[in-house]
Amino acid sequence: MTLTYVNHENISLRNNPDFSEVWLHDRIAENPAILGLGPLDVLDRERVQHKAGRLDMLLYDADRNCRYEVEIMLGATDPSHIVRCIEYWDVERRRYPAYDHVAVLVAEDVTGRFLSFMGLLSGSIPLIAIQLNALRVGDSIVLNFAKVLDQTALREDDTTNTGGEGVNREYWDARVGEKIMSVCNRVLEMINEKADSPQQFSYCKGYVGLTDGISTRNFIYFSPRKSYVHLSASLNEREEWLTRLDDAGLPATPRRSSIVRTTITPEQFETHHELIRELVDAAVENHQA
Repeated sequence: MTLTYVNHENISLRNNPDFSEVWLHDRIAENPAILGLGPLDVLDRERVQHKAGRLDMLLYDADRNCRYEVEIMLGATDPSHIVRCIEYWDVERRRYPAYDHVAVLVAEDVTGRFLSFMGLLSGSIPLIAIQLNALRVGDSIVLNFAKVLDQTALREDDTTNTGGEGVNREYWDARVGEKIMSVCNRVLEMINEKADSPQQFSYCKGYVGLTDGISTRNFIYFSPRKSYVHLSASLNEREEWLTRLDDAGLPATPRRSSIVRTTITPEQFETHHELIRELVDAAVENHQA
């Protein structure tokens, strides 16, 4: 089938009385994939944030276990929307640390000043900026969403996972039991057999990370549960590791950037001891490189 060229006209939704932010919210909620972030589910709209206002939209990527805190506006970006977008992201990541979180700002005009400002936060805040272009084609309107900034590939070992305030080992022993925590101990032993700098646990309410005694080094971190532990590792060959782990019967899922998360029971640790050691060695090598 031969495509036919059709002339179009750029229009401003903000300056057009036939459209509103509510109308735009409805279109995105009907089909979140139009944002270009993949197949997403709508978890909530106009989500009330204590002392912080209302989050326009909360979206979820089940495959990546990632939540997107989306702030939507007509017209050009302004400082108040930028601050709110980051504030909503921060509230949600602290409240639900088991997920990855990404702040998303959608606007008709993402200004150069905004992009320069976000450059100052590079490596600190996972943020996506999307510019909306509304096009009139005959009697119809087309919404085109173009990603103009993507700062989601943060190194896990250089950032702190949001697991709430610090706790101690007794907290985790009481919460999940010593048997599960012994699996974490044995993984730590593997890490220190390979690592140049000795690592130790950093205990938080939402997860157990690593530290070299000076800085957070979460190239491997743990989310212990009563009958298993989620082990997350930063790896170069993520797709290869996902296949290897799944083939061995260790459920594995991709997370942000190069992170692979697998689920390990004490029994599986014994059965797949060597494979887990290979994974740990690969994560240590990736970190030290």
